[in-house]
Amino acid sequence: MPSKIQLSKDDLRKNKPSRDEYLSKSKIPLVVVLDNVTNSYNIGSFIRLADAFGIEKVIVCGALTISDKKFKKASRNEAKWVRVEYSDSTTASLQTLLDAGYGIYSVELCQASVDYSQIAYPSPCVLVLGNERKGVSEAALALSHQHIHIPMFGMGNSLNVATAGAIVLAECANQIRKLPQS
Repeated sequence: MPSKIQLSKDDLRKNKPSRDEYLSKSKIPLVVVLDNVTNSYNIGSFIRLADAFGIEKVIVCGALTISDKKFKKASRNEAKWVRVEYSDSTTASLQTLLDAGYGIYSVELCQASVDYSQIAYPSPCVLVLGNERKGVSEAALALSHQHIHIPMFGMGNSLNVATAGAIVLAECANQIRKLPQS
């Protein structure tokens, strides 16, 4: 069995753009809208995910009380590399994105939702993820093109919002990355 060889920071940076190049590099046309997500760790996790997948931006919607310490710990200081917007209104933010031609997909298990892996995500695209306890709001669901869910094969019915977001974001980002960009 081969031994585990740890990569150094220099090894990890070898195939990455410089910090200046990264800031000016175009991102994939994918937006994450957090509909009243309140947990600082979850918001920070989405910042890391946005950086990891090179997406356009994260819009954090609703009344927020972010714990700076928890947020920084979860985001690992990657907020400086990600475009983050704050909005009082999820519906106003979604309407603006709709008007700009984005497809809206809300991650919410409901009567009309379909398996997230069965969707052909368009470019540009929005993923809406909801509050830790209440899920995506009815108003946001009404503006969505499709409601999507992650099939659950165990005894639980749900996942943490950041975990669910990572699963769906990976699928969506990888599909969009393969589409011809105009």
